[in-house]
Amino acid sequence: MSASAELRNLAHTLVRPGTGILAIDESTGTCNKRFEKLGIEPRAENRRAYRELLLTAPGLAEFISGAILYDETLTQSTQSGEPFVQVMQRSGIVPGIKVDTGTVPLGDSADEKVTEGLDGLANRVATYRLLGAMFAKWRAVISIATDLPTRTCLRVNAQRLARYAKTCQDGGLVPIVEPEVLMDGTHSIFDCYDNTARTWDIVFRELQAQGVALDAIVFKCSMIVPGHLCEERHNAATVADMTLSCLLQNVPGEVAGVAFLSGGQSDRLATEHLNEINVRAGEAPWPLTFSYGRALQYPAIEIWRGNPQRVSHAQQALLLRARCNAAASLGRYSAEMEEAVVA
Repeated sequence: MSASAELRNLAHTLVRPGTGILAIDESTGTCNKRFEKLGIEPRAENRRAYRELLLTAPGLAEFISGAILYDETLTQSTQSGEPFVQVMQRSGIVPGIKVDTGTVPLGDSADEKVTEGLDGLANRVATYRLLGAMFAKWRAVISIATDLPTRTCLRVNAQRLARYAKTCQDGGLVPIVEPEVLMDGTHSIFDCYDNTARTWDIVFRELQAQGVALDAIVFKCSMIVPGHLCEERHNAATVADMTLSCLLQNVPGEVAGVAFLSGGQSDRLATEHLNEINVRAGEAPWPLTFSYGRALQYPAIEIWRGNPQRVSHAQQALLLRARCNAAASLGRYSAEMEEAVVA
């Protein structure tokens, strides 16, 4: 199945060399929890001010191709009254939107989840297009544990990802397809590889079965890493080799690009892993870039903490992380860059 030239071009724009995607699509509840941990009052004006800090960072478009917004953010404006979408369009950052409505338990299982949001999706896609969004994101979550993930969980989530992607393409949005294999737990890097391969295989089978144009999607995925509580750790070279192997065996070459999620890795570790993957990528058929949330935002929000006098300093921290990850997407990152001052 082939998509329109407009969708194909936009998908490739999102993963163009030396740039990545900023994920600021946290729900109101998630954003408020982060604020509370840092002593920031969890109210709408603070959420708006924080998103303004991120989206108006000077020179951000040099490193960031697009930003995924939450429903609330898509209709917000700067303090001076300019809609965020216009700020992004003027700077050259493509506006995107999270369209899933979160996860619920899968059947009677307390350990597996399924993502909701298909009801009324076509109408919401049309509305988001009118508001200026040009791409979308839907996230499924896959847990690894004894006897998990089940085939039922993989199949149901893959079917919904595919239906979402087809609905978006039919409505004129480029879909980001995100089956996140969670780092939670004690599983080894080898368990991660096997279950990630299972996940990606069934996702692409469903995408193809439902007529999704693979040359007009961005595949957002986890790296192959051990669980947080696994005692055995691995160097960046091992993570890179196993991630590349899993990609090459399970992701079709016509996909427009691959954007990794940080998945709970620290900001610097996510950058180091991304860089090593690109150093070793060779003739990989797709660009390999980033779509990070916390790994890009966290240094900025820690500095800001709701204080308007710290906005410029917080923006510098965001730009440094964006610059380092943009370099890593080309295999050109070095630890010395962490000490650089972003003008």
